[in-house]
Parts: sequence; structure tokens; C-alpha cells
Amino acid sequence: MPAYLDHAATTPIAAEALAALTRELARTGNPSSLHGAGRRARRSVEDARETLAAAAGAHPSEVIFTSGGTEADNLAVKGLYWSRRSEDPGRHRILCSAVEHHAVMDTVEWLQRHEGADVTWLPVDSNGVLDLGVLEAELLRDPQSIALVTVMWANNEVGTIQPVQRIVELSHAAGVPVHSDAVQAFGSIPVDFKESGLDAMSISGHKIGGPVGVGALLLGRAVKLTPVQHGGGQERDVRSGTLDTASIAAFAAAAQTAAKNLAAESARISGLRDRLIAGVHDAVPSAVLRGAPGPGRLPGNAHFTFPGCEGDSLLFLLDLAGVESSTGSACTAGVPRPSHVLLAMGLDEETARGAQRFTLGHPSTDADVDALLAALPEAYARARQAGMAGHESSIQTAGTVARQDSGIS
Repeated sequence: MPAYLDHAATTPIAAEALAALTRELARTGNPSSLHGAGRRARRSVEDARETLAAAAGAHPSEVIFTSGGTEADNLAVKGLYWSRRSEDPGRHRILCSAVEHHAVMDTVEWLQRHEGADVTWLPVDSNGVLDLGVLEAELLRDPQSIALVTVMWANNEVGTIQPVQRIVELSHAAGVPVHSDAVQAFGSIPVDFKESGLDAMSISGHKIGGPVGVGALLLGRAVKLTPVQHGGGQERDVRSGTLDTASIAAFAAAAQTAAKNLAAESARISGLRDRLIAGVHDAVPSAVLRGAPGPGRLPGNAHFTFPGCEGDSLLFLLDLAGVESSTGSACTAGVPRPSHVLLAMGLDEETARGAQRFTLGHPSTDADVDALLAALPEAYARARQAGMAGHESSIQTAGTVARQDSGIS
């Protein structure tokens, strides 16, 4: 079995979630129907809503089920922007961190292009932490023109945790609502919607041991949101559509399990992460750990840049050696694009192209770390041999080197 070190992308379904999913898939009933089967499905949904709310520190009425984190982000950012502008057309500004997931960043850019939004990209320091001084200055500069602030709880690439409560305090003092993408944070660190003071918060099922295709937007009961899609008026008339009873039940089961085991799992996974970080530094002394140190990063995140090689080449060679990781970078139409997160943290493009993200989750063991540390020195040496000549050519060179060394023509 390969050593799977890409849990930030998705993590295997938990046993409790799988049991709930298969139980509900064997039944029938639309939770909006009034007959017996429909009422039974509705009970399952509402039980799940209560369970998920308890795990997230929210009231059940604040849980709006969606198809995942991306939909929840779109619903929050577009819905808040449209609602706030409807109340006051002068509210045209969005304050957004420069290191957001594309589900938020691309939504904000769409509002900029198509809805006249004036966007301020809030800078971060070299660890990826939001510059609160810049945020405060922007909030003080004509606060009546700001529609919303959106800052992720924890970064999906480098694992840096943001000072969410302070962000909310500053924003609310200026009368501005705040949304946070908590997809990476929820289930990994303590996340309490009520205690945070957030107006809206996005979470996702498949990051915590639930199935792919289900998530939720936690939305304050007094917060007005313009719907993005229309139909049957489900979910407080905010998100229409037939509810996926089976996935919702599985999501809630995964959330309950994650919340129950949070302290112990966080300590266990942090220990594995710290061992992985130390081992990478021993294996490749020139590798540089990116993101906030110690408790300022997610328990399962270890993000490095490796000098002199393409991150995709290193990923490819590690994959051939039975270790599955991620670069955290995005490519469009075959054109290499260094991570916007790393660039915002002050890295140059060449350094950013050497990124590799190793992320741990609930099934991770010492054996996974051992496999990486055994494979890394040779994989890195081959990736450096492939060099930085170009995105596609370096990957092809890395593959050729690997095939020749293994005797494959």
C-alpha cells in the first residue's frame, strides 16, 4: 500500500461515516415529502443537523447543508455581497486575504469582474499570517463602503492558522460581517462558530472522514444572505435543492467522531508531523519548512520548498516510490503557476516552484512517515537532476531517470 500523505486534499471515509452512509442509502424518502418515508428522511437530516451543530459550536438552525466547501464559500461570499449591496449600494468593497483557497479567491474575482466589487487583497507575513495592521487600516478607511471581510481559518497549503477572533473583533467594530473558510480547520483544531463571532463559516465533509459531495455553511440566524440558486426553498430558503440524506448523515457521523477524538488525535498527529519535519531536515538539509511554527500551524501539515527542483518532478518520483504527496500549486492549460500562497508570503517564483506538501490524517501512522523518509533522499536527488528547465520537460526528465534506474525502457 502506498504511503498516503495528502489528507489535506481528501481523507479516507471514517468507519462511523461509512456505516451511516450505507444505512441511509438502503432507505428511501425525500426529506421534503410529507409521507412516512419523507418524515423518516427528515428526521435523519435534522438529527444530523443537531449533531453537526454540536461539533461546530453552532445552533442547529445555523447549519445550511451544501454540496461541499466550494458551494458554501460561493454562497457566503456572493450571498453576503449581494445582500449588503441591496441594503446599501455604496457597499462595494470586499476585504479578502491574499492566501485564500481558490473557492473564495475566484469567487471574489468573479464579483470584481461582473458585479463591480472593489477588492482589497490583505497581505500576510512570511509565515502566512494576516497583517492585522493593514486590516484595521482598511476597516477604518470608509467602513460604510465595505460589504464583507473573508479570511480563511487555516491555510490549505502551508497550514498557517489565522487569528480569527481578532479579525472578527476588528471587523465588527467597524460594522462589517466576516466569513471564514474553515474547511481545513474544522476537525483538525478546536473550531467553535459561536465563540468565534463569525457571521458565516464554510466546512466540508470529505476533509474530516465524511463522503465527498457534502458540506455546510454555518450562518448566523440574524445574517441576511441572498440565495445563489433558487428552487424549493429548502435550508431557510437560502440553499434550494433536495437534501442528500445519506451524505448528510455520514457527514454528521464523521464530525461527531472527529470532535470526540479531537484532543487525542491532534496530539498524535502533531507528533507524527514533528517527526516528519525533523526527518525531512535530516534527509535534505536544504529543504525549508514553510508556514507558521509549532501551534500556529495545523497538526497534520508539513509544507516544504526543495531548492533546485520542480515540485511536480519530486511528486512524480515520490509517487513512483510509493509515497503520495502534493505540491499545493495549480496548473492551467499546462502552464506552470507557482502557488499564490507562497508568492504572497514573499517567495520568488523559482523557490515557490519547489514546493511539496505532506499532510497527515486519522489513518496516518509511523509507517507512512518512515516510507517518506526512506524514499525522499533518492527522489530529491533525481528531481534535482531533472532540474528547473521547464515544467513539462523536467517532469519528463524525472520520469526518464526513474525508468532507467528501474530498468524500464
